[in-house]
Amino acid sequence: MKTTIPTLLCALTASTAFAQNTASSGGVAANDENEKAAELAKATLNPIASLISLPLQNNFDWGGGPNDDGFQYRLNVQPVIPFSLNEDWNLISRTIVPYIEQNDIIGTSSQSGLGDILQSAFFSPVKPTESGWIWGTGPVLQIPSATDDLLGEEKWGAGPTAVVLKQQGPWTYGALANHVWSFAGKDGREDVNRTFLQPFVSYTTKTFTTFGINTESTYDWVQSQWNVPINVFVQKLVKVDGQPISLQLGGRYNVEGPDNKPEWGLRFQVQFLFPKS
Repeated sequence: MKTTIPTLLCALTASTAFAQNTASSGGVAANDENEKAAELAKATLNPIASLISLPLQNNFDWGGGPNDDGFQYRLNVQPVIPFSLNEDWNLISRTIVPYIEQNDIIGTSSQSGLGDILQSAFFSPVKPTESGWIWGTGPVLQIPSATDDLLGEEKWGAGPTAVVLKQQGPWTYGALANHVWSFAGKDGREDVNRTFLQPFVSYTTKTFTTFGINTESTYDWVQSQWNVPINVFVQKLVKVDGQPISLQLGGRYNVEGPDNKPEWGLRFQVQFLFPKS
């Protein structure tokens, strides 16, 4: 938490200056700057945008564990790297590397360390469809990288993933999904057979502020168990020393899940953006 507060204060201070500079540039230059900023703000909402980015997603969850007093902090480092295959197709690499610290989630014990890495690759057309839909599909791979056996599933997993979305005026809406089956790993650990669904909708204002809602739901086919957290958030595009950054702050409530699920949580995300010059 200590590392995120200075970044937040610095970026929020720079936000006003960024908006004022954009508005006061005047003429064609101001229009160009506005258009670029608007495109960049909406690109942060597209999981398969042709944009190099580095989101650092800080998640804080309370109320989990057998006594409903557990706490979990999860930092998801999520680099997104696009590759141009040809004039018609891109390959978008999306990686999720989790670092976890938790207390009283599993019994009254504490754990900290890396979780399992999730690697996705989306083959996506360069241009949207005639009706404006953006889509991509490809494989997803789960890597048993957890440094503590209580922080991961100790299973290799793989399956398909897909995303479809539309950006129409200030609105962005769509869904991301994947399914992972285990195919190797430590004997004695439960097999993985899990579906992930993330429908989302958001609205971006003329000042590059976004209001959104999504779910990050999973269904465990082995346990026949849903886990359904609902996230609401506000997101702001700012510049710090010329570096575009997207800041996101939101809350989460778990409406369905196993008995030891956290009840509610907060999310603070800093996303560094590296648009093409």
